Amino acid sequence: MRILHTADWHLGRIFHGRHLTQDQAHVLEQFCTLARDVRPDAIIIAGDVFDRAVPPPEAVELFGETLARLVQETTAHLVIIGGNHDSAVRLGFAAPLLQAARVHLRTRFVADPAPVIIDDAHGPVHLFPLPYADPAQARSTCGDDSLREHADVFTLLLNNVRCRLARSGNPRSIITAHATVLGGESSESERPLSIGGAEAVPPALFHGFGYVALGHLHRPQWIGGNARANAGGAGDAGKAAEDTTLPSSRIRYAGSLLKYSFSEADHRKSISLLELDAASNVRLEEITLTPLHDVRRISGRLEELLARAKTDPAPDDYLLAEITDEGPVLDALERLRDAWPNVLRLERPWLTRMVQQRAASVDHARITPLQMLEAFHRDMTGEPLSDSRRALLQDILDDILRSQREASA
Repeated sequence: MRILHTADWHLGRIFHGRHLTQDQAHVLEQFCTLARDVRPDAIIIAGDVFDRAVPPPEAVELFGETLARLVQETTAHLVIIGGNHDSAVRLGFAAPLLQAARVHLRTRFVADPAPVIIDDAHGPVHLFPLPYADPAQARSTCGDDSLREHADVFTLLLNNVRCRLARSGNPRSIITAHATVLGGESSESERPLSIGGAEAVPPALFHGFGYVALGHLHRPQWIGGNARANAGGAGDAGKAAEDTTLPSSRIRYAGSLLKYSFSEADHRKSISLLELDAASNVRLEEITLTPLHDVRRISGRLEELLARAKTDPAPDDYLLAEITDEGPVLDALERLRDAWPNVLRLERPWLTRMVQQRAASVDHARITPLQMLEAFHRDMTGEPLSDSRRALLQDILDDILRSQREASA
């Protein structure tokens, strides 16, 4: 059986003020082409289809267009679960109707989930979709106060899944879920599932299943093993790598569709293409898609960065610029954006250190407003405030205090 595993599309995402719908449409076009060319039996989208519970209209439209293409251009079963960013009601509103078109939307918590059964040349595969559900929801649905943590919920779900499989003669099986499994590497763009460590699920709970297709963590990664899958290079959408890897782990995060934070700048986003044989052995290939704008970090002195921009092959990428100059730098962001229009964030390590040092040495309970302004001027310019400017600032502060007293009188 051939399966495409993806997750965490976050349609409707805004990245440092930039709407990413066009970027997402660019890679979903490649994804649809890939799906048409590799002819999978199933396509798994493991949650967080949308970035928020009430997605913008253009995100809903993009999702609808993508579903229509996948249904029309492939014969695959589409198995889609809700994530913690999704609204179970909104994402799943047309589930009964869409099932007739091979689209299996599972968005609500069910204690004893039914499988999607897909046949191939070796017989049936039971694919169990487990949408995101927090413990409070599970307690309310089941009337079981012992379901306190995510691990408790998954213990219940997977025990019921195993009972179903046993009654069916233990066919090949796949789990898809949206969860934090211990051992995974997280990114800052992921919204926590709960407070503290209650969200972590031990990987041992998934023992015995042919493949576990996860969503939530944004880095593509195996859990509970050191497996590394061969990957197609950038621009290889629709082409499978020649070699495949037989992983030691069967638990995998496909990762997010795009880089959604600068902490993910070193990630290699991909789609997981796997084959499950008659003995439930898994062979997997990572296939990368080409983003409209990459997400990168650049670092150096301002003049060095401006010179580097002249030979940058992708000047429109989304950039975090770290300026290493010590001392005042005027109009740094504007000058950088003249060369790189999509510099979205600017960092000044020297300035951060100065502010931290100043904060550690100042008694904020005793410092006057004028002294705060003097310290700020010195940090920004490296020079003390002149007597004339000090007198002007004191006059302004006196006027502000006078106005405040009159307003409260």
